[in-house]
Amino acid sequence: MVEIKTPGQVDAIRAAGRVVAGVLAVARERAVPGVRLAELDAAAREVLAAAGATSPFLHYKPKFAPVPYPAVICTSVNDAALHGIPDGYRLAPGDLLSVDAGATLDGWVADAAVSFTVGPPHDGDARLIAVTQEALRAGIAAAVPGGRIGDISAAVGAVGRAGGYGISTDLGGHGVGRSMHEDPHIPNRGKAGRGMRLVPGLVIAIEPWFMAGGSDQIFLDDDGWTIRTADGSRAAHAEHTVAVTRDGPVILTAG
Repeated sequence: MVEIKTPGQVDAIRAAGRVVAGVLAVARERAVPGVRLAELDAAAREVLAAAGATSPFLHYKPKFAPVPYPAVICTSVNDAALHGIPDGYRLAPGDLLSVDAGATLDGWVADAAVSFTVGPPHDGDARLIAVTQEALRAGIAAAVPGGRIGDISAAVGAVGRAGGYGISTDLGGHGVGRSMHEDPHIPNRGKAGRGMRLVPGLVIAIEPWFMAGGSDQIFLDDDGWTIRTADGSRAAHAEHTVAVTRDGPVILTAG
């Protein structure tokens, strides 16, 4: 079931989105060589606590997961595309790090992600990140009243395919609001003109993630959470929570 939000509810999600933006900013600032991923999670917890917010990630347990998620952010390094668990790994120069964060504030949830390199990028990483961000912008631009979910999927997928990157449709964008994952599902490739019609008050997370090697194949790591590229290539992830409004798309996690 898709819930259409009122303007007041959209504002409440925007407040949660500002917290998410703060979490991502701190994670990016602290992500230097030698820092453990667990230290980034600790910093994120401090930001959430200071804002009076909680994390929708912590203890989350979807059907595929053998155990509840143990952290408040996801930290995916190099060939880890999504859902990497912040552990004792120390960041090294040239690592490609994707950080995914959410916040629940006064009962409303926002969700966003960003990818960046730790120090100077390895060959191809800067382009991979830039194309992923470009795809996010294209998907957001397609989130207009009267359009369709397929328009967003097609816009994201066209950018990724033009870049020569792998695109899995197993996980993608989604509705967000009272919980982190709501209907509708938004694949990262598809056909324009298909799917649910976009109407003012629809709030969605648009989140392209691409794989540098060009393969669409992924696998689930032994930890039961981390999704990795099957060919060992690097991956990048970008995400914003977006409201469809009468005046066009509005980003709610921009800070």
